[in-house]
Amino acid sequence: MDKLAVADNIAGQLLKIKAVTLSPKEPFTWASGIKSPIYTDNRLTIAYPDFRQTIAHDLADLIMENYPEVEVIGGVATAGIPHATGVSNILNLPLNYVRPQKKDHGKKSQIEGRCNKGDKVVLIDDLISTGGSILKAVKAVREEGGEVIGTVAIFSYDLPESTKNFADADTKLFTLTDYPTMIQVAQKQDYVEESDMELLQQWYQDPEGWCK
Repeated sequence: MDKLAVADNIAGQLLKIKAVTLSPKEPFTWASGIKSPIYTDNRLTIAYPDFRQTIAHDLADLIMENYPEVEVIGGVATAGIPHATGVSNILNLPLNYVRPQKKDHGKKSQIEGRCNKGDKVVLIDDLISTGGSILKAVKAVREEGGEVIGTVAIFSYDLPESTKNFADADTKLFTLTDYPTMIQVAQKQDYVEESDMELLQQWYQDPEGWCK
């Protein structure tokens, strides 16, 4: 697996389908209140069959390279589910998905599909900002007796807070591409002007203080 080639290709495709939008001069506001020059909606990837298949195969390769002992593929509801499904089909492994919280009716399940005690599980999400959603899923699988051996995602903002959160949860993360790669590819492919690069790099260095 050529990691650099994969990272560049995934970043380029996300820009092409407008799953990622860069707007350093007119920043977006995240739910957390942070001003950001990037907006990401990786749910758009499921509308492009060829790209969706590329993502699935690249995630499967990433998993087998880093977690070859995997026994179950898990998807974080909702955006991680289609990608986890594709990966589980490629690797011919059992699948589950994890809700943000337990249902309030029936068996009140939080995890659907296979999650047996001792299962070696890799969880998949589409996007990592602080890691909150996928780490909540990690906790749920562990509470059911599963062994989360790692996590993967399509894209990460690569923020210091997420690095700390994954370390605190004793959980490894690998992604197909990340923010530093994204802005480099955007510059090469003329999605942003040369003058925008300084603003994009400044945000990466200090996301909370960038636009104060």
